[in-house]
Amino acid sequence: MAFFDNPVIPGFSPDPSICRVGEDYYVATSSFEYVPGVPLWHSRDLVHWRLVGHALDRPSQLTLPETAPSSCGVYAPTLRHHDGRFWMITTVVADAGTVLVTAEDPAGPWSEPVPVGIPGIDPDLAWDEEGHCWCVFSHDGIRGVRIDPRTGELLGEPVEMWSGSGLQYPEGPHLYQVGGWWYLLLSEGGTERGHAMSVARARSLQGPFEPHPGNPVLSHRSTGHPVQSTGHGDLVQAHDGTWWMVLLGTRPRGDTPGFHGMGRETFLAPVRWEDEWPLPGPLELRAPAPGLVPHPWPAEPDRDDFGSGALAPCWVSLRSRDPSAVRLDEQPGHLVLHARADGLDQPGAVFVGRRQRAADCSARTRIDTGRGGRGGLAVRLDEAHHYQVETEEGVVRAVARIGPVRQTVAERAVPTGPLTLRVDVTTTGVLPPTVTVRPADPDAAAPSGLRVGGPDTLRLGYETDDGSFEILAELDGRYVTTEVAGGFTGRVLGMYATRGAPAFDWFELRPA
Repeated sequence: MAFFDNPVIPGFSPDPSICRVGEDYYVATSSFEYVPGVPLWHSRDLVHWRLVGHALDRPSQLTLPETAPSSCGVYAPTLRHHDGRFWMITTVVADAGTVLVTAEDPAGPWSEPVPVGIPGIDPDLAWDEEGHCWCVFSHDGIRGVRIDPRTGELLGEPVEMWSGSGLQYPEGPHLYQVGGWWYLLLSEGGTERGHAMSVARARSLQGPFEPHPGNPVLSHRSTGHPVQSTGHGDLVQAHDGTWWMVLLGTRPRGDTPGFHGMGRETFLAPVRWEDEWPLPGPLELRAPAPGLVPHPWPAEPDRDDFGSGALAPCWVSLRSRDPSAVRLDEQPGHLVLHARADGLDQPGAVFVGRRQRAADCSARTRIDTGRGGRGGLAVRLDEAHHYQVETEEGVVRAVARIGPVRQTVAERAVPTGPLTLRVDVTTTGVLPPTVTVRPADPDAAAPSGLRVGGPDTLRLGYETDDGSFEILAELDGRYVTTEVAGGFTGRVLGMYATRGAPAFDWFELRPA
């Protein structure tokens, strides 16, 4: 029997929505404050996924305000195929509201956004037997309304549908017609450790919906399972007739309460039908593969030498990508970043990065700051939680921003000229204890092994001419995790400029 490894889309890739066209499968995921918005993935076996583009990939479709908070921006999308076209609907929080775009090919081009005048978040699309389009969304429970998908016009007043089993934050609804039933699948309990999935059904789309007696039908809350926060799933029937679900989950590590740095990732779980109910699971890190013909894509390159004339789809920026600040044409074979703010915690910060997709990995880049420039390599979770190794005018330093505190951890003189900066992320070995618990009696011995450790260690430094790694700082990874910082994203590793116009010769992000 063949097996596959979960997550199928590792790294910060939450809120997956899936659709099938023949023997091709497509998934859209959330992007929040990063642009381009709404990554789109393609698979032919439900296991191997290739990033083919973004649904919101140009300024006319998406430009977020520079002051928009982290974890605002583009929330959960729904991706559907109907009447020969792909339809993607999502909510741009703190800006445009709910918008809908269409395309003949998921790789693009996608249309200009059509506003849809509904409140709330997590919109879904479904078409009934008469061809009417319904939008179901989360706002004071789960509500639905008929819309004209080409104009965004609401064709009636939103009505209450079904809002789960009574847990907090019913969200992420998806509506399906299977056989003689309409099924409403949703998440509840919050997107943290209490996350759960529940389902109800009705003979008519307007209801009433009866809940499954065993709701929630999937949750890992209060268990020791290595995958937590499971929810926000979407169903698909494979072309061999089997049913599957893509859903988000996290992989916490370290001491209690456990910490996840890569964000919410996309997992795959089988779905069985019992008494005309869809029941997902089990969800395992290693599971029996779908009975489809395996179709692995060529591996995404670990290294980018910036010679193609355009940034690959894996590169993302903060809130907007100013072509005058992010340039490949200024110095051939280099990415030149023009600073617009003097820190990564300032509005307008220029940053270009890639999602961390492996728990153990190494990021490296070759930078030339030129006269008066400053830039470097950062591990970013949000404005107030990031680690940096940067250089300027013969100095290299490691910097940590943790909440309200920004501290230069180490600094060293280096020869002027190009320098290779490096960050290693490791989960192996003994993590440095950041908190030591001692008894009240100062004469008593400290309890053996009692410590609090994070999920990984981040080593920040630079490489000498002979390739040796000079480590400036070893930092606990917990401070760049959601459990500390809050929010909905995951780590992104990349290059930045905070003064002048540093030039980056290449960048690589390799699993260890």
